[in-house]
Amino acid sequence: MSALPATARTADTPLSPLLRLLILTQLAFNIGFFAVLPFLAEHLGTAIGMAGWLVGVVLGLRTFSQQGLFVVGGALADRYGVRPVVLTGCALRVAGFAWLGYAGATWSVIGSVLLIGFAAALFSPAVESEVARQAVLREEAGGGPRARVLALFTVAGQAGAFVGPLLGGLLLTVDFRTVCLAGAGVFGAVLAGHAVLLPRHIPGREPVRVRGGVGPLLRNRRFFALCCGYGAQLLAYNQLYLALPAEAERAAGSQTPVAWLFALSSLLVVTAQLTVTRWAGRRLTPRRSLAAGLLLTGAGFAAVAAARPAGWTGAAGLAPLAVLVVLLTLGQMLVAPVARAWLPDLAEPGRLGLYTGALSSVSGLLVLLGSTASGALLDLGLPPAAPWAALAAVPVAAVLVLPGERAGA
Repeated sequence: MSALPATARTADTPLSPLLRLLILTQLAFNIGFFAVLPFLAEHLGTAIGMAGWLVGVVLGLRTFSQQGLFVVGGALADRYGVRPVVLTGCALRVAGFAWLGYAGATWSVIGSVLLIGFAAALFSPAVESEVARQAVLREEAGGGPRARVLALFTVAGQAGAFVGPLLGGLLLTVDFRTVCLAGAGVFGAVLAGHAVLLPRHIPGREPVRVRGGVGPLLRNRRFFALCCGYGAQLLAYNQLYLALPAEAERAAGSQTPVAWLFALSSLLVVTAQLTVTRWAGRRLTPRRSLAAGLLLTGAGFAAVAAARPAGWTGAAGLAPLAVLVVLLTLGQMLVAPVARAWLPDLAEPGRLGLYTGALSSVSGLLVLLGSTASGALLDLGLPPAAPWAALAAVPVAAVLVLPGERAGA
């Protein structure tokens, strides 16, 4: 099998019931998640009084406890199947959001955030690896390119990311606790629905041992090169929760624009992801698609770096952030589906869950380190362009380490 088919050889066939359920699952996950997360940094800094570097650490720990432990969730999904891992993760997410709503001390906030992240480390790799596996099977049966299925998965996630902040912004007029309890309610509904609808056994999927497969993974240089590129993009995207809210607060004097900037990002993905994926599949190899996405992301941060010394406020101050969101989102649209579609060709047979988890785990470690550094940069009183220029350099540098393309893994 080639690294990633450039074009479909046959017309797309309708999605299977399982793929439809998994894609709708991603929609529901993100509604609950993004109702809370965009407002977390401001809550930690204002209501709880955390320093900027500590907010960066907390956000990085949230990402690392999620992305960093994906390898555990992926291995468990390989061993036990999708259903028990997803149901357990949803139950933990309900508990984590409820805890966060009542957390006041630093230790309590960190505990709830770690639980929220670990919950996703269970359900997300289970769902993502099964979507990728089903997409490959569908492609091999002549049903259409796998990247299109993964693009639909991304669209569903971003539709949830569009609705979530709007719901959270509305509930924030009450208080942050109400936002958290609403997020818990969404995941409670997902838990109940999947207990009924998610199959107990998926045909063609056989359990594998939890142990094994790690040695070949650790020796897979092309896989780790993909991790570096994907991790750089994830670190950049994580700035929507750290650097962007801080700059929006400076420019507008409130967090109100944050919800609309998130909505802009999600709306772009919902309306343009399939078109971008189709265009990239016809004109770009996987490596070039990833490189183009990373360069667009770097350009978005560079735009803010160029405008920041002027100290604009109001609409003029928010305009560079809108440019950042547009370019970062376009970069994400090029990087995310292609990276996920490329991964099955790098994974060992029967270990797609492990590799899906490891991709996010390595990326999560990069985000933890990068978020701590970027949070410190924002607090150091450097020239206003400096933090944004540093953020622009990261995805550009990642282009240099992307894996080469060849048939097979």
